[in-house]
Amino acid sequence: MSILLFLLFSGTITTVSAFIATAPAKSDSFTPPDNYLIDCGSSSQTTLPDRRIFSSDSTSSQYLQYKGREISVADQSANVPLPIYKSAKVFDAEATYSFRVTKTGWHWVRLHFFPIIGTNNEFKLQETKFTVVAADALVLLHRYTPKELEMHEYLMNVTSERLDLRFCGKKESPAFVNAIEVVSTPDMVITDTSDALFPVGKKIHGMTRYSYRKIYRLNVGGPTITPGNDTLGRTWNSDEKFLKPPSAAKNISLAPNVITYLEGGSPLIAPPTVYASAMEMGTSNTIAPNFNVTWQFDLDKSYPYLIRLHFADIVSKTLNELYFNVYVGGKIAVSALDLSSITNGLAVAYYHDVFVEPPMISNPFFIQVGPLNEPMGTKNAILNGLEILRINNSVNSLDGEFGADGRSATGPGRGTVAAVGFAMMFGAFAGLGAMAVKWQKRPQDWQKKNSFSSWLLPVHAGDASFLSSSKNSLGSKKSAFYSSTQGLGRYLSFAELQDATKNWDSKSVIGIGGFGNVYLGILEDGTKVAVKRGNPQSEQGINEFQTELQMLSKLRHRHLVSLIGYCDENAEMILVYEFMEHGPLRDHLYGKGLPVVSWKQRLEICIGAARGLHYLHTGSATAIIHRDVKTTNILLDENFTAKMADFGLSKDVGMGEAHVSTAVKGSFGYLDPEYFRKQQLTDKSDVYSFGVVLLEVLCARSAIDPSLPREQVNLAEWAMQWKRKGLLDKIIDPNLVGKINPESMNKFAEAAEKCLAEYGVDRPTMGDVLWNLEYALQLQDQGKAEEGGGSSGGGSALANAAPLAPAVDNRPVMTPAQASQNPAEVQVIEDHSGTAMFEQYANLNGR
Repeated sequence: MSILLFLLFSGTITTVSAFIATAPAKSDSFTPPDNYLIDCGSSSQTTLPDRRIFSSDSTSSQYLQYKGREISVADQSANVPLPIYKSAKVFDAEATYSFRVTKTGWHWVRLHFFPIIGTNNEFKLQETKFTVVAADALVLLHRYTPKELEMHEYLMNVTSERLDLRFCGKKESPAFVNAIEVVSTPDMVITDTSDALFPVGKKIHGMTRYSYRKIYRLNVGGPTITPGNDTLGRTWNSDEKFLKPPSAAKNISLAPNVITYLEGGSPLIAPPTVYASAMEMGTSNTIAPNFNVTWQFDLDKSYPYLIRLHFADIVSKTLNELYFNVYVGGKIAVSALDLSSITNGLAVAYYHDVFVEPPMISNPFFIQVGPLNEPMGTKNAILNGLEILRINNSVNSLDGEFGADGRSATGPGRGTVAAVGFAMMFGAFAGLGAMAVKWQKRPQDWQKKNSFSSWLLPVHAGDASFLSSSKNSLGSKKSAFYSSTQGLGRYLSFAELQDATKNWDSKSVIGIGGFGNVYLGILEDGTKVAVKRGNPQSEQGINEFQTELQMLSKLRHRHLVSLIGYCDENAEMILVYEFMEHGPLRDHLYGKGLPVVSWKQRLEICIGAARGLHYLHTGSATAIIHRDVKTTNILLDENFTAKMADFGLSKDVGMGEAHVSTAVKGSFGYLDPEYFRKQQLTDKSDVYSFGVVLLEVLCARSAIDPSLPREQVNLAEWAMQWKRKGLLDKIIDPNLVGKINPESMNKFAEAAEKCLAEYGVDRPTMGDVLWNLEYALQLQDQGKAEEGGGSSGGGSALANAAPLAPAVDNRPVMTPAQASQNPAEVQVIEDHSGTAMFEQYANLNGR
């Protein structure tokens, strides 16, 4: 089985040894433990042409919980393909079908709808709108109006002993259903791993934790396959209407009994009939045909999708003749697919899964196969079958933007937006009024004191500073206004900051770094701030002051430290940040005697820091490399939300550039060895440093500790030695022993190991790291849930359906064009709870 999984999901096509056996196509041997078939509204059981028997209303009444009016509608003369569409059950109040689950695991749920229009029908079923929810957690249909005969098919991993289907009907807008199927399906239909469409080679894990809705299922090159002719009661439609243009392809077929399966494979994935037909490249009347066969679809861009491609080489006469490319959504999904190497035979069934994230979806959405542009093999390409399955979104919905709990996948609802707009308008008027009052009460010596910004506006007009004098040749004492208009944040006078820090009282020092001291300050309005005052004798000096000022003034993100303002009066170099209550991450790991941070908290902190770094690398017009990632530069607010800090060494990477050639700077123990050797800085240098941070979090010891035996001095080298031995659990923080789900720790350690690869090209992106950390958190949560026993009555009956793709907030604050038009106007990215004010810019030693 492990060999089969490797073959199915390997991003690289690999030659397969001859010991992989094939077996003749065998008939369906799966008997579903659960097989509920209900003809809703029917007075007697119904037998379909495929010999499936649907029970009547009366014999299935024990499954229905409903307190509304008993309503059934029927039209025996309706022109419909199956008799189950001739009757329907109507609900003018909430109704729930509850099914006992004999064996937990994957289940089909199929809902059949046809808006019956009968002479005695008081309801206009073709105009009603209703919602259907599964297990009180998964939205199947939202404000749904069946216009014609429709069947919606879902695949969900049921984890409790009961599955509820709730129809949300009302008197003014009733719900209805013609037939319901709840049928067990074998676990092999969805495997836990899939290939990502982008980046190529990335593996997506956790596919069994999500729910699916069938959007398209096609028997390519063949006729429609009805449920009675499928191994699991599925319908496979013909691909003819999706082929664009039809002349680009021609169909080919052979007898289904010729199809064989890989060892461990099964016709339950797809019947032999699917693999026995295919579309190949059409006759182009050219010597060297070079075009793609294309299928065109419409997809909702709000969801991720699983694309399952079915192949069997039924066109070649001998092995090693057919090589071709497969494209999904305009991007290459499989390069140089060599079915001979994978299956070691002809007419052998094989499928390949591709996970597509919402940003990769465009309409029209294309699936294409095309010949390899190489002088080898036959110029041809094939496809035998295709399935497109929608995956639930971030609020656990398969239809619409709202979850079962009312949350929106796209942000606050209209009511919230209106309320926020009203509040902003009210706040603006209140602010103007307050400004007018303060102007009347301004101090007599305000201009002399140079504190205009402290009591009215975030601009200043005082003595010339080194920023203004170096950039503005007007020579006026008011020219310091120039720096404020460059979008560098609020200007704070020296006198104001002197008051805030109690005249730079040594007792207010909360951190010491290479740049200077960091003080706790309290502004006139009571706001706590961290004030970093540059040391005039510091070697880092003005360059790093300007770098950090310019970087932070154009960045706003929940997981980056927020710059409140600055002061450059009389050659001072002062930066003012939000205050971080819980200080640097390192203090909570070792050396300070603070309360132990749980493993889940550590994971959440690492995820937050990874989001901040991912935003730096991808969230603006040019990538920003932090260059000093370490545990003292990850700060925690009162909620233990992590934020990246200290951007004095950061570098921009220009458009189209892969690296920046620069002198080596950073902190020992965290420094990328490749950067050290080549003096070429890339975003993968941050990834390496972050890998060291992950080990620090896991082992609760410093990156470099000269007091330890020689082999233990360097944490990264020492920990990786234990990891390769499979004994990493022997050196983790003793406070975590017995409290970590082993699978969670292994995934976390795997992420760290990948970050620490010798060469940058072998390291993952921060987006990949983030995904692995979120998966490690899910595994930890899953372990806790399993320790607590099975589902309770109030819990979800489905597998954890959190968003599959990491919930990364890497939205830039503004577009590059907007930034260039008005850099002084900065909009903070909101995160419902708001951006907490920085809470302790402590211990910024290093650099």
